[in-house]
Amino acid sequence: MTRAPEIDTPRTGTDVGGTLHPRTAEARIDEIFSFRELARLDEALTMSSRETGLRFTLYVGELATPTRAAAEQLHARSGEHPTDAVLIAVSPGQRVVEVVTGAGAARRLPDRACALAVLSMTSAFANGDLVGGIVNGLRQLSDQAGHPAGLRTH
Repeated sequence: MTRAPEIDTPRTGTDVGGTLHPRTAEARIDEIFSFRELARLDEALTMSSRETGLRFTLYVGELATPTRAAAEQLHARSGEHPTDAVLIAVSPGQRVVEVVTGAGAARRLPDRACALAVLSMTSAFANGDLVGGIVNGLRQLSDQAGHPAGLRTH
């Protein structure tokens, strides 16, 4: 259950359409999302990463089958320290959402929390709100993960 230009911040990454694969006749990122939508996604990824200390990444595009294995491969290649990373892979054409967590992230994001975030995202997707669904899913995941142990005040 639980990308083609790339946008990277120090703690997040967004890959829309497949930059991890050789370029083909894929749509450009500015043809898929508006600037405002991209900014909204980037802000949500950045805030989720800052608030939790986990590195959230997003992939939007077709996944090879089996989709879970493809998402796990993307997660493994998503940057340094995949242990503390969370990948949200969304394939609208395949009607698939995969959330992949590293071992460290999984301790703070149990499968049930990931499943609830996926349910929330797919409800928004069904209403035609891809960006809103992703943003809300990120919020849910970051709320569940909480702050890193070093920043907790209680």
